[in-house]
Amino acid sequence: MEEQKANVRAVERALDILLCFTDSTDLSLSEIAGRLSLHKSTVHRLLATLENKGFLIRNTQTEKYRLGFRLWELSANMSHSDDPATIWLPEMERLQDVVGETISLYVRDGLERIRIQAIQSNQAIRRVAPIGARMPLSVGASSKVLVAYAEPDVKNEVLSDPLWPVSIDQAAYIEQLEQIRMLGYATSVEERELGAAAAAAPIFNRNGKLVAALAVSGPSNRLTLERMIEISEPIKEAAYRMGKMLK
Repeated sequence: MEEQKANVRAVERALDILLCFTDSTDLSLSEIAGRLSLHKSTVHRLLATLENKGFLIRNTQTEKYRLGFRLWELSANMSHSDDPATIWLPEMERLQDVVGETISLYVRDGLERIRIQAIQSNQAIRRVAPIGARMPLSVGASSKVLVAYAEPDVKNEVLSDPLWPVSIDQAAYIEQLEQIRMLGYATSVEERELGAAAAAAPIFNRNGKLVAALAVSGPSNRLTLERMIEISEPIKEAAYRMGKMLK
């Protein structure tokens, strides 16, 4: 029994190591150990295993690690015809042609949202959207969409989060959620990042279940509130069509 627990713990730690690379391209042993609060000897053994299996690559000059090609092999198998992040790409590209800004796709994962797909804007000054980025559900247009249309227990879980920012008034937030349900879309201006703005709409499957949020983001001096209201219909229409593609 103890051996089984140790094996499970080793797997969890290995996965935690891989998750360290969601916001970094390369990391040293010390950096990974520091992030995970683990002894270097423990991390070193796990890194050696992940490197041998091709999940990580070590730069012999800098002694830093980066994601290996085995992950690309796994991700390639996700690109089947039933993968929403893949089948929605043409619709996202079409929307990008209309609005001229960065298009992103978000799903809820616990008390966070994660970007699973993005089409970058061609503008010189644009909102760069890395795939895999995680953000809190308390701020941002996509976050508010994912909470506004979520089940009541999800809303309660989000609002009772002990890490809820004290600077955000929950009563005002709840009022925003009601407004979003009335309008069918959400907006945000510099809520999470200075100089950035976004508008988002919900994507429902054919059974009416919320599956994702479709967002348009860009610099707040270009993506003004007036501009977001103007493009809200194309965003909602694209989200509607994307939902109809799901089985």
